[in-house]
Amino acid sequence: MKARYQFRFYPTDLQQQLLAQLFGCVRVVWNDALAICKQSEKLPKNSELQKFVITQAKKTDERSWLSDVSVTPLQQSVADLGVAYKNFFDSLKGKRKGTAVATTGGTPATRCLKKVGTPRFKRKTSKQSARFTLNSFSIKGDEIYLAKIGNIKPIWSRQLPYGNARFSSTEAAKTRTCSPSAPSSVTVIKDCANRYFLSFVVEIEPIQSVSASGSEVRASAKNQSIGIDLGIKTFAVMSNGEKAISPDYSKKERKIRKLQRKLARQQKGSKRRERTRIRIAKQHNKIADARKDFLHKLSTKVVSVNQTIVLEDLNVSGMVRNGKLARAISLQGWREFRVFCEGKSEKLNRYFRVISRWEPTSQTCSCCGYRWGKIDLSVRSVLCLNCNTQHDRDENASQNIKMVGTGHRHDPKRTGSDHKTTLVASCCEPSRITAPSGR
Repeated sequence: MKARYQFRFYPTDLQQQLLAQLFGCVRVVWNDALAICKQSEKLPKNSELQKFVITQAKKTDERSWLSDVSVTPLQQSVADLGVAYKNFFDSLKGKRKGTAVATTGGTPATRCLKKVGTPRFKRKTSKQSARFTLNSFSIKGDEIYLAKIGNIKPIWSRQLPYGNARFSSTEAAKTRTCSPSAPSSVTVIKDCANRYFLSFVVEIEPIQSVSASGSEVRASAKNQSIGIDLGIKTFAVMSNGEKAISPDYSKKERKIRKLQRKLARQQKGSKRRERTRIRIAKQHNKIADARKDFLHKLSTKVVSVNQTIVLEDLNVSGMVRNGKLARAISLQGWREFRVFCEGKSEKLNRYFRVISRWEPTSQTCSCCGYRWGKIDLSVRSVLCLNCNTQHDRDENASQNIKMVGTGHRHDPKRTGSDHKTTLVASCCEPSRITAPSGR
């Protein structure tokens, strides 16, 4: 499997100028190739596009400065455009629509693929990136050499994995030529807040333990399985009784709104407007960094101690249409948490499963299987009419998610046959709803 390792670096003034020139060339090549594709009746091949926008463009006076940068990022930009069009056409044909089956550790797991639109032109104020392949970068000790950029020293916050062992960056440089899992590419990234990163793609093997007989087995886990119910006020309620509260983003959100009102009053193209835009980008990065740190820690904790992780497939795109909850839902990062759990499960040889969104996990008693019907979101506690068990709404849902994901569900033909099931539970039934408090 492939993993991505990202490190921040601080370029010198000369390197900032060279990187700005590189990002501009990559952006121009992308936009020129995209303009040709939009004007053509048939989509040209990557080799033909490279010939038009790189080889022939260098011979003209308008694009002669393309020769001042490495040709590899320019070729990768054209290749990325081809991948973008392929994803777009696959989305039109239905190959990326709905649910696709992916294999995770020998067990089929479902993954929802989002519709893809047509490629768009790149802007100067957006996120900039340039990718170098094996023939245009090298690791020299603690520094990274980039073609026509020079040596860059990133902040090594962690070690790069090589083979079955983990070496430091100095030791990795000695084994890079003979190691089959050396970084295949490195991407230089400049975000909207003018921060610079190096992103490596490394081929790694799943972590396995060796038994006494010498055969490889799955890495041991403390618990057998766990079901997780995702929410807003409480980010995750787990079937073992634990709860995870998401960070508070309200202060940063208020700063962003204030700065955006200030940005709307400033003149376009002015230096003050650019400074305000960077301040807004930094606030967005603070929220994204806090959310990513929280999701990484939570997903690592969940995957490391459980053999089977079960989540519920949520219709996030439909849920954000609710104007009252759209901002709160977008800040949670439910999809990002699912991606983290899926990737770390594959790395640690865990089972990762996603149940259908149509499973009535909040409408069924986890003890006896009696189905009481739909309940308003303001109802947080329910008393089952069949077994007289009082449930917390989220804890009951997490237990049902776990049972459905592991295949241990109640038989609907044998549970609740002597009782009627209503579609919507009302607050006037004290025997069913015990705590109608707001969420």
